[in-house]
Amino acid sequence: MTKNIIFVADVFADQILGGGELNNDELIKILRDKKHQVTEKKSYEITLSFLKKRTSFGYIISNFILLPTEIKYFIQENCNYIIYEHDHKYLSTRDPSMFENYKAPSSYIINHEFYKKAKAVICQSKLHAEVVRKNILTNNIISVGGNLWSLGTLDFLAELFKKEKKDKYSIWQSENPIKNTEKAVMFCKYKKYEFELVGGLPYRDFLARITDNQSFVFFPETLETLCRVAVECRMAGMSVITSDKIGAASEDWFSLKGTHLIEKMKEKREEIPSIVLSELSL
Repeated sequence: MTKNIIFVADVFADQILGGGELNNDELIKILRDKKHQVTEKKSYEITLSFLKKRTSFGYIISNFILLPTEIKYFIQENCNYIIYEHDHKYLSTRDPSMFENYKAPSSYIINHEFYKKAKAVICQSKLHAEVVRKNILTNNIISVGGNLWSLGTLDFLAELFKKEKKDKYSIWQSENPIKNTEKAVMFCKYKKYEFELVGGLPYRDFLARITDNQSFVFFPETLETLCRVAVECRMAGMSVITSDKIGAASEDWFSLKGTHLIEKMKEKREEIPSIVLSELSL
């Protein structure tokens, strides 16, 4: 049975190739392949008149920083929706890692009713779900324990797994300070590890370069709800040196690598959309 779904986000993958956007894009494609009608709608373009004509639709709310307050209120009071959470929009700081045990004082909590009234708040990992749960204290929080990659990208990573790795360490060269390139560099210098900085490349070129080496070093400043690049490196057969701030490390499957992990992520392509549709009650 065809379902009508409005997918809401601040930006989509045709604008920014971030991890959340790539994941959202694949979810949309899978839902459409299953013959559901999915309409992409930028958060700042939604009007009350648009919503009032579509209260019977299902809404998947992804990143919503640009969603006007009156639109959020109408959705939470009148619409069937889930929040497909990628970061930390329940906090004014957007960063739980600055607080002890990731638990923020109540004065930092925002959007509480929007989260509470959702059919479900879908998180990317066990760690992500635990942190959201301890901050907004609702019982509608679940983890899908993974992300979505296209079959083409998974096949590409399978080829990267086969290539011989150099006895070096890869570091993500990012201009975003929360990715903390500097700390990874300092770590490698201290350990006297030979390393390569990789960044500023198209997506597949980036994957091909960062997986040239045996290990990936990454110490993010903020809590990563999953950390796609760490999972990609594991799928390509690399070891990962990181901190307790990446959600992927809280998953049992993170001990896998190569084709075993790739197969697990292929399973997620069926599992995650099924959970989304089930929680949306469509």
